Amino acid sequence: MRCNCRGTDFVGASLLVAAMAAMIVGCKPGPRVDAPTTNSSNSSGGDSSAGDKASSDSSSANEKAAKKASEDKPSPASATSTNNATSSKESKLIPRSVLFGNPQRATARISPNGKWLSYLAPVNGILNVFVAPIDDLSKAKQVTDDKTRDIRGYSWAYTGEHILHTQDKAGDENWHVYATDVATLKTTDLTPLEKVHAIIEATSEKFPEEILVGLNNRNPQLHDIYRVNLKSGERKLIQENPGYAAFVTDDDFNVRFAFDYTADGGQELLKPAEGDKGKPGDKGITEWASYMKVGPEDAMTTGPAGFNKDGTVLYLLDSRGRDTGALFAVDLKTDDKKLIAADDKADVGEVLIHPTEKNIQAVGFTYDRRHWTIIDPAIKKDLDYLEKVQDGELIVTSRTLDDKQWTVAYMLDNGPVKFYRYDRENQKVHFLFNSRDDLEGYPLVKMHAPIIEARDGKKLVSYLTLPPGTDPDGDGKPDKPVPMVLNVHGGPWARDTWGFDAEHQWLANRGYAVLSVNYRGSTGFGKSFVNAANAEWAGKMHDDLIDAVKWAVDKGVAQKDKVAIMGGSYGGYATLVGMTFTPDEFACGVDIVGPSSLVTLLQHIPPYWAPFMPVMKIRVGDVDTEEGRQKLLERSPLTLVDKIKKPLLIGQGANDPRVTQLEADQIVEAMQKKHIPVTYVLYPNEGHGFALEQNRMSFNAVAEAFLAEHLGGQYEPVGDDFKGSSIHIPAGADQVPGIKEALPKDRLEKPKKEEQKPVESEA
Repeated sequence: MRCNCRGTDFVGASLLVAAMAAMIVGCKPGPRVDAPTTNSSNSSGGDSSAGDKASSDSSSANEKAAKKASEDKPSPASATSTNNATSSKESKLIPRSVLFGNPQRATARISPNGKWLSYLAPVNGILNVFVAPIDDLSKAKQVTDDKTRDIRGYSWAYTGEHILHTQDKAGDENWHVYATDVATLKTTDLTPLEKVHAIIEATSEKFPEEILVGLNNRNPQLHDIYRVNLKSGERKLIQENPGYAAFVTDDDFNVRFAFDYTADGGQELLKPAEGDKGKPGDKGITEWASYMKVGPEDAMTTGPAGFNKDGTVLYLLDSRGRDTGALFAVDLKTDDKKLIAADDKADVGEVLIHPTEKNIQAVGFTYDRRHWTIIDPAIKKDLDYLEKVQDGELIVTSRTLDDKQWTVAYMLDNGPVKFYRYDRENQKVHFLFNSRDDLEGYPLVKMHAPIIEARDGKKLVSYLTLPPGTDPDGDGKPDKPVPMVLNVHGGPWARDTWGFDAEHQWLANRGYAVLSVNYRGSTGFGKSFVNAANAEWAGKMHDDLIDAVKWAVDKGVAQKDKVAIMGGSYGGYATLVGMTFTPDEFACGVDIVGPSSLVTLLQHIPPYWAPFMPVMKIRVGDVDTEEGRQKLLERSPLTLVDKIKKPLLIGQGANDPRVTQLEADQIVEAMQKKHIPVTYVLYPNEGHGFALEQNRMSFNAVAEAFLAEHLGGQYEPVGDDFKGSSIHIPAGADQVPGIKEALPKDRLEKPKKEEQKPVESEA
């Protein structure tokens, strides 16, 4: 499963509300890094990219229903192995290793001093950072040496000689911040503390050897801010957190605002009280005064987005008095507010800002496809030129401090991400690499972007991919209806976007139409669209998905009796809702790290979610009152387990701090008690999604055979895809063809507790 949170040196990426919201249930986890990762200058703890496009969620009546589901399922097409002799690459299935294995190279970045180019590449299956002279990639050397988990995203420190990245253990999301000296290859853990969630708060060219780091070591619910030296690791407290969700800092490393959520689900920005600027060595600012309050209706589409060069202007995303979030400049001395850019259909997305002058240069808006509004004429010729280099969406991924060199990437829908270095002075691009050359020659297909109308008139921006050869005229409709997978994004406060999608290509190649829907609650489409999802989990949010399926059937895209629902995180919850609330709509479901009970989800939150809980009460429900819990139970799939009629596959990481293993365990146990078939896949060394390549490959092998069994598509045999994985299938392995036979006996049971630790290699 993937997370669509990609970007660059965009101030829009720093919006606190969106960042906190995206952390809650989460984006679709998955085979990330096939596209550029977020933040060239700032890096946050957590999964910054699911590749930015990337894997990866007893009664007699029930027995009869399960038996009928088994009898009614279509026979899968003959299993197809990529080892079979074929006349051309086009006639083969695309191997899972090509689609879901780690990219050959990804995430090109240029150092701030223009001396180095960096990228991610696998070493013994684990993504690490490589660095080369700017004009000679052939001299690249490996500078990080992570042996257990991929480095998901990284950034350059302003020294131009240090790489920054974050890493957790076995998916526990206790992130540490690391700095690697590219000359000595020494990597320093800047946050050597146990059970602490560390985040990079800020970097600044004014203090190249230091960064600001947020640590919740004093109080697990709150992050204090420390100033940390990259070379010595020395850590100095500059702001103790008395109870706020976050702080806003500037390039001088001053704490300018505190940010918090109000009891009604809104937000408040606070400024230091008059005369209290904080003193070096003390606890920082202790007295705060309200600067700006935002009601709950605007809370998801309003928030601070950075400062100008001298810190006198606040860049603000603001939807108050309008529907979509527009970008404004607020004079902090006079409170004058000036509109910079706006779009009637989409919120501000990416914001391109000059690396040192800090003026806004271009703003990206994405409704169905991204378009740029140029603010600064100085870069018009650059963007005009770059838009002509490739027929894909342009992403500026990094810039040197003198702004003479950029790295850019192009997102295509039917090919790998293409990375270039751009020489501004000579207005010339230099091709660096594709994310993966092994896609060459396979039958990749285009992605369509239909706008589907929901039953109440809401417009649902969606993305549709069709099996190769089924749409010869390219109109987005197959010659005849085909089986379909409804692929639901996570979040839910995230969105699907256009571009190369490994899951879409994979499923289409196996013979399915693939439909991804930006249901209400998805971000980027204005506040009314987000607010329409309040308290509508399993309600109107699910109606949108059902309406999209109806559209696909009515348009001749999908076969009504052969539609699967799958997704990760919130998408996993949507899958469980589909199997329980609308059990006749889907032929089967694939749930990856999805909550089965909204009550237990909210009762087992990570401690650092606590400041966000007022928003959850408005958006999801109130777990603190009896009435609220009852309403949450009514919208929990666990409550309606006996309604399940169709086959279900569940995937879970044992260390998931957001959607804990309890969510999977309890619905599997409930189904088993009622003798309802279920296949349960559990990983002892994973968290919220499957970060390790071997685990992604193994789960997708199970999912592919499962879908073929119930939709009738083709599938690639397991082969070696269980090798090196920590996969356990304690329930239902015999219900998926070829799976039980491929596993040792001990993997058909739950892992022992001692297994649930990080390990160097798995059988």
